Amino acid sequence: MLLVGTRHLIDARGFVTPSELHRLWHTVRYLKPVQIYGRARFRLLRPRPDLSPAPDSRSMIGPWKKPAARRRSLTGLRDFHFLGQTGALDEIGWDGPERSKLWRYNQHYFDDLNAVRSSARVDWHLALIKDWVAQNPPGQGTGWEPYPTSLRIVNWVKWALAGNQLPSEAVHSLAVQARWLSRRLEWHLLGNHLFANAKALVFVGSLFAGAEADSWRTLGSTILAREFSEQILPDGGHFELSTMYHALAVEDLLDLVNLAGARGESDAQAEAAVPAMLNWLRAMCHPDGEIAFFNDAAFAVAPSPAEIFSYAKRLGLLPPAEPDALTWLSDSGYTRLAVGPAVLIADLARVGPNHLPGHAHADTLSFELSLQGQRVIVNSGTSVYGTAIERQRQRGTAAHSTLMIDGKDSSEVWSGFRVGRRAYPFDISVREEGGALIAKAAHNGYRHLPGAPIHRREWLLCRSGLDVIDTVEGAGRHEIDLRFHLAPALSAQFSTNDTIEVIGEHGKPVLALSVEGGSMEIEPSSWHPQFGTTVQSQAIHICAIADMPFRFHTRFWWAAA
Repeated sequence: MLLVGTRHLIDARGFVTPSELHRLWHTVRYLKPVQIYGRARFRLLRPRPDLSPAPDSRSMIGPWKKPAARRRSLTGLRDFHFLGQTGALDEIGWDGPERSKLWRYNQHYFDDLNAVRSSARVDWHLALIKDWVAQNPPGQGTGWEPYPTSLRIVNWVKWALAGNQLPSEAVHSLAVQARWLSRRLEWHLLGNHLFANAKALVFVGSLFAGAEADSWRTLGSTILAREFSEQILPDGGHFELSTMYHALAVEDLLDLVNLAGARGESDAQAEAAVPAMLNWLRAMCHPDGEIAFFNDAAFAVAPSPAEIFSYAKRLGLLPPAEPDALTWLSDSGYTRLAVGPAVLIADLARVGPNHLPGHAHADTLSFELSLQGQRVIVNSGTSVYGTAIERQRQRGTAAHSTLMIDGKDSSEVWSGFRVGRRAYPFDISVREEGGALIAKAAHNGYRHLPGAPIHRREWLLCRSGLDVIDTVEGAGRHEIDLRFHLAPALSAQFSTNDTIEVIGEHGKPVLALSVEGGSMEIEPSSWHPQFGTTVQSQAIHICAIADMPFRFHTRFWWAAA
């Protein structure tokens, strides 16, 4: 990864600056040894596909329950819709530059096999599976990269377990894919990628019988057992600290529980972890039932929370508990405060695991707020991956409802999935006091700037409003920018020289705010609720250039109060 990062910098301009080398050092210093030698092995040792006949099929002795359904992505016999873009197979094929890498990944997942009303498209699915086998030679192209291979294996096996008949060429291909995957495990990436690899081996190893299939299942089960203790935190959160990837992790565990039941067995480890994971997901949802946007997060990648909860119910698992008025997810670092008409979800968390911050945003001490069931203050979400400028912007601090110093991000997000110096929260406190709910935290993400500034934030939520107090400690003179991004259905306007009123979609006031310590303006912004989607919105921008220490005190009060 060190070599890859350096090459990226050199390719851009032909040289590497000392500051870029410094950033690269802060990126790679946290890597685990397996990520370094795993990358070298992955690049240098490319196995030959094993085309031996597939093992015999295994009979299931228990019921396979309907899994969580995703949105439909196959719009015609050979027509796809992903990430806001359509594509006809006859025009763009299975690979090539006509679509982005992420779009191609989705094309090879075969999620539509288990999507909404998928049973009505069985003939389409059968034809598509046959076409994939014919057009994607073993070991070649995007479709044979480990991650899409893993998701495709699971989707094909699920489709077969639902009572559909895989054609003989697909059965053989599944065995070839399993052999290939078992020698292309993503140890250099770890995290959700390695978990997906292992889950796929368990699934395909359960579809077949015999020693070879047992070896796939054993390898996958061994990796999963090891990864559980690291990836699933004691409070139920997934360690990458993305609400979207957490939902995917819950689906993974429910699938493993379902598969064990179909084998006439039980998966005690998965069953034990699911209840806390469901509670975590429920706590990190707004009253509208969808996830809050922290780190890489968007709708329609994972099944909706409601679909996941329904899936758990079909498996006989308890539904998630209703969150308390004050919910503190101490191992993850998120808190949920609910008083009267308001629900506030705040990020007091690290950006992610030190060795795996690829899905991190520079969003430390950001928050989202709903009033009367409607999102009001938001983070900007995620609509793209890759290394383009827009990806960098969406990961940056300015795209989140938090504070920025000297135009710098609180964590050095760069090159799509990398992070150099990163913010660490401390002095965290979450409590109830005098009828109000209070959360406090500080972070040191700006410590490398002159004067070593520290950002402290306090939220005080009561029935009639919210106080957000931002303090910057340290020395010297700094430029301070604070943004509160509004949900796109809302608009802002000045009602007086020092008060901004936020208007709802029906023309009625939702809340008002004023600030001590800076000047306010209303600026254009954007919200990205899905990949490939940009919705225009507004943000309230508060700024000052001042000597430290310095404080902004923003008061919000509800229009109905």
